[in-house]
Amino acid sequence: MVMADRNAYLAEMEVVCWRRRGSSVAAEHAAGSAVGSSPNQAGTAAGVSWEKLQREVASCTRCALHDSRRNTVFGSGSTDADWFFVGEAPGREEDRQGIPFVGRAGQLLSAMLFSLGLSHEEVYIANVLKCRPPDNRDPQGVEVNNCESFLHRQVAHIGPRIIVALGRFAAQALLQQDVAISQLRGKVHQYNIGQLPLVVTYHPAYLLRSPTAKAKSWQDLMLARSAIE
Repeated sequence: MVMADRNAYLAEMEVVCWRRRGSSVAAEHAAGSAVGSSPNQAGTAAGVSWEKLQREVASCTRCALHDSRRNTVFGSGSTDADWFFVGEAPGREEDRQGIPFVGRAGQLLSAMLFSLGLSHEEVYIANVLKCRPPDNRDPQGVEVNNCESFLHRQVAHIGPRIIVALGRFAAQALLQQDVAISQLRGKVHQYNIGQLPLVVTYHPAYLLRSPTAKAKSWQDLMLARSAIE
């Protein structure tokens, strides 16, 4: 993307274009990744643990969704990420490719990341459910209960500085609260594991259906950024 794309997205979000002072998020992330990047025993152990978790997800049969899936969708991005974005469940294209957020909602998420000065390679993106619900229906309670431990282990392994919950199901699973998204937005929550700051915003798929909500989503992203600066 070029700067014009970014300005167009910000204009669509009905916000004033800004330029961040000082170092960029990408530069800060690169500097943080460079510290302690030499191989060590702890890093090797962490890698083994991550691979084991990936294998567990790939072979999971905890609920009936494994009968209809083509691929599990573990997650993608940097395992040293400062930002961890959590969606609800894979869609058709995600199920086909085994990668989260690769459809139209993924394109919008990419634009949202770009507006923050971030890319997919600098953040980590995952879903609460690792398998696609048939016909893209909403996740069911038993499915969330059976699958959310995978997500919690992903967060614990990566140790991000901020979690952004995309949509109601992601927010409720992470916060263990059965509350409407309108009541969860606009504040910085604490995620129980590691007491990490967590901000709730709309799922990109919802923003595609309700573009007038993009301005609110931008406010949420600014709140998330302010929580770690």
